[in-house]
Amino acid sequence: MYRLFVISIAFLIGLSSGVLAQEFKVDFGIGGNDSNAPIEVQADSLSVDQETGNARFEGSVVITQGEMQFTASLVDVAYTDGQDGISKLTGSGGVKILSGKDTAQAESAVYDVGTGLIHMQGNVSLAQGRNTITAQRMTVNTNDSTAELHGRVRTVLQPTGNQ
Repeated sequence: MYRLFVISIAFLIGLSSGVLAQEFKVDFGIGGNDSNAPIEVQADSLSVDQETGNARFEGSVVITQGEMQFTASLVDVAYTDGQDGISKLTGSGGVKILSGKDTAQAESAVYDVGTGLIHMQGNVSLAQGRNTITAQRMTVNTNDSTAELHGRVRTVLQPTGNQ
């Protein structure tokens, strides 16, 4: 009985230290998603700045690449200097990102394609199955599939037996 108690305490200490760090593994960037796959954009309207070549998609914007999907009311797309690729996506008006088993939502998000970083702000929520994490800001690194959350982080973990 004492041994079971010690193992339980060790498990809880390990779990709590992981929760305090607030860094989690996420499916963004993994799960078969190909960063070289074509990027498809659907929206109600498109306007292009002739000077910079940058684009603005408005109205029910859905951007898909492989298994990753980025949706928002408004998305500004900045292209690389050579205009041969996308350098940054800036979404606002409610952003949702789906990838694998993970869903992230926020008021706004910036996806820097070159670095693989997604910065989400405003009422951020990350759902992994039945587990949820909320915060004010989240940075997702698609290269190593981690997320770091800041600003009054709240985590709700469901027992594995109740899936």
